[in-house]
Amino acid sequence: MPKLKTRKAAAKRFKATGSGKKISRRKAFKSHLLERKSPSRKNALSHKTLVNERDEQNVRLMMPYM
Repeated sequence: MPKLKTRKAAAKRFKATGSGKKISRRKAFKSHLLERKSPSRKNALSHKTLVNERDEQNVRLMMPYM
């Protein structure tokens, strides 16, 4: 059986948590147009968060060896 390919865009964006049961991601809207955003909003966007459980299956299909 051939090896499965990983979607490289997904590999750069998602990582498994320590237990491997959940997937972490960065939050959006922190790359540009930052001077109009409040410091508290930018601080909240800096933290990692978990992928929603409805999207988790799609991410796992993109990364078969995660």
